[in-house]
Amino acid sequence: MKLSKYHLVDTHAHICDPAFDPDRDAVLKRAQREGVAAVVAVGENLDDARRNLELARIHPMLRPAAGLYPTVLDLDQAKEMVDFIRSHRNRFAAIGEVGLDFWAVREDEQKALQREIFKTFIKLSRELDLPLNVHSRSAGRHAVSLLLESQAVRVQMHAFDGKASVALPAVEAGYFFSVPPSIVRSRQKQKLVRHLPLSCLLVETDSPVLVPIPRPATNRPI
Repeated sequence: MKLSKYHLVDTHAHICDPAFDPDRDAVLKRAQREGVAAVVAVGENLDDARRNLELARIHPMLRPAAGLYPTVLDLDQAKEMVDFIRSHRNRFAAIGEVGLDFWAVREDEQKALQREIFKTFIKLSRELDLPLNVHSRSAGRHAVSLLLESQAVRVQMHAFDGKASVALPAVEAGYFFSVPPSIVRSRQKQKLVRHLPLSCLLVETDSPVLVPIPRPATNRPI
């Protein structure tokens, strides 16, 4: 198999999404041919976590992750996810996606619960020495502040939608920022990457979403 001279890592993709059920094998083979060496397969719930482990067994290029999407405001589900990640620690490459979402969650009481759950995963990341794959839609400043206060060490800010001034303290702490294909139609993301050092930037697709053109197109890790 001939690869391009660039060996890329898609650091955030929802490969377990049903959108890939008809042609997942073909999608991943094509990605390899185009020079993608690995894909971090993130999840949003326990079903995704189990699915990612199974898919990684079938497709060695996948690096499985597990997390609870920030809009799932359930302490019992969070505990179950923590226990599952801890029990499969040697098989997971990251914890994610997890974080804050103040676009979908507006009530103060719910935001407080969201922060509590996020802190649980930050603590788990430190305990297991696994990187965090962080969602922070409309909550960039709050997410960065909480991560720094909690002394998070290994952090990837996924599709960050905040200002460069908010991102810079995270850069100084050694955090990374992953940029999706939708940057071509996002003035905010274009401005962000112009102000951040290249050394802290990663690439991601967030497949099957965040396509470079408006939906309903399906994004793929290529």
